[in-house]
Amino acid sequence: MSTPVQSDWSNRELTEIVQLNILQITSFLNRFDASARNSLARINEKLNQLERTLEFAETAIGNGRGGK
Repeated sequence: MSTPVQSDWSNRELTEIVQLNILQITSFLNRFDASARNSLARINEKLNQLERTLEFAETAIGNGRGGK
């Protein structure tokens, strides 16, 4: 049978472990968020470039057909 002091220390230890795990999860989620935002920004830049290239190509093809 444990004494009240032993029980208190066990509870404090459990609380500390839970807090540490919450901090680790929060840190991981923050790193994941930053990484995902960076990846999405790069994809968005590439998509914008592709859209500009497509618009240029469509304009060039349209001008080529209209001129003949």
